[in-house]
Amino acid sequence: MIKVSIDPHSGFCGGVIRAISTAEDFIASGKGHLWSLGAIVHNEEELSRLERKGLGTINHSGLSQLGAGDTVLVRAHGEPPHTYEQLAASGLNVIDCTCPVVLKLQRQIKEASERAQVVIFGKIGHPEVLGLVGQTEGRAVVVETIAQLIGSCRNGALRTNEAVELFSQTTMSPEGYQALAAKLQELMEAPLQVHNSICAQVASRHKELAEFARTHDVIVFVSGSSSSNGKVLFDWCRSINPRSFHICSPAELQADWFDGAASAGVCGATSTPKWLLEETAGAIENLQ
Repeated sequence: MIKVSIDPHSGFCGGVIRAISTAEDFIASGKGHLWSLGAIVHNEEELSRLERKGLGTINHSGLSQLGAGDTVLVRAHGEPPHTYEQLAASGLNVIDCTCPVVLKLQRQIKEASERAQVVIFGKIGHPEVLGLVGQTEGRAVVVETIAQLIGSCRNGALRTNEAVELFSQTTMSPEGYQALAAKLQELMEAPLQVHNSICAQVASRHKELAEFARTHDVIVFVSGSSSSNGKVLFDWCRSINPRSFHICSPAELQADWFDGAASAGVCGATSTPKWLLEETAGAIENLQ
């Protein structure tokens, strides 16, 4: 029978734990309906659980439909300054659950934008990145790849003869960030300052996940389809162990993935709940 283990380091990061706990406490208090501005976590299974408890999800355009006195939760990803202005003008109650790590990064980027060009290594359009770009009044250059970085230099969006400060979205790959920083250094004629802005919890996950992936025959990585951190970590996992499979829920498991395997490891993103990892491990055992 196959031995199934759950990665002890997988599961919600501190910022997500704080946001979800705050939401659950508010709902339990009976103080009224709570709306999350955007998905509180990029995991469909956990969102469904929270919706059953009474958490609503609303986008920016839907805020005008809420009444004064309604409560809106700002999730761990954070928001740009104009969102807070909109919330204040609408008379809505606000619970700000922006991750402290993201808040610190927002402040750093705002200060840097006043003295240099700002480049952000991150997923274009990601909620955290939108909040970071908002600190620069839209002036920051966002790149996901080295090819995009080179393109930004060629089209003049990034001027290599003027000072640049480089930051990363908190959940990006440390290896990818290091490679991009090295390339930008090659391209620069003026000074470049590289900030260590990847969350320490996320950065340590790469080393821990590599060891976990190496020591199991098969890896099942569980994360939401829209999780940026999930994509980064799964790609890293698969680079270590080619027998790595990504699922959003246990229903997607396939028995032939485990043919001839003596061990299987279950792991996930910083947006993957522990209960879902446990359900997945149980489902794998039941396949045997």
